[in-house]
Amino acid sequence: MAIGSPAPGRPLRADAERNRERLLEAARTLFAERGLDVTLDEIAHRAGVGVGTAYRRFGNRDELIGALFEARMEEYVALAEAALRERDAWRALTRFLERSTAMQAADRGLKDLVFSHGHALDRVARVRERLLPMVERLVERAQAAGALRPDLSGRDMPLISLMLSNVVDFACPTDPELWRRYLVLVLDGLRTSRADPSPLPEPALDPTQLDEAMTRWRPRRH
Repeated sequence: MAIGSPAPGRPLRADAERNRERLLEAARTLFAERGLDVTLDEIAHRAGVGVGTAYRRFGNRDELIGALFEARMEEYVALAEAALRERDAWRALTRFLERSTAMQAADRGLKDLVFSHGHALDRVARVRERLLPMVERLVERAQAAGALRPDLSGRDMPLISLMLSNVVDFACPTDPELWRRYLVLVLDGLRTSRADPSPLPEPALDPTQLDEAMTRWRPRRH
């Protein structure tokens, strides 16, 4: 039975169902904007419902996280599955890294869930456990094709992804696409050979932008 759903044979009243959907939408927006460090009280306020209503629909915040993010994590796994079907092993690895970072850039809550065990709900954790072996396979395929440096481990990839997503935290909203510049720099460092450095898709932050980003940035807490 889905979390936050009524018992079998007992559908929610229309107003209760509306409140549940408002809570889910408010949580989806707040988690995407701010990450998972959002309280159920804040979600209720954004949804325009009472806190008591929020706790009747979802017993705690982790239930709400589970209701929202199991499907999102499955989308993340689907990226890896699609990449493994790609015939070009280097392209498969680079597209997975680009697309997964783009997902994290658009949804800070998803990033928190991917990299933190603080919200390791069983059903979400099981999805996450399926992911690393597929990423390791992407690395092995690219190495076997001679495109990727042989000393890279599949276990390096979550940290590389984390570095890129931290660029998002640092530079947004100054330049929300800045991570793409560093993705290209990282990929050039991972390739076994190249004729010339790859063109960088984004300029570096100018002094004013860098100062603004440094003034605003605070380390994320998990």
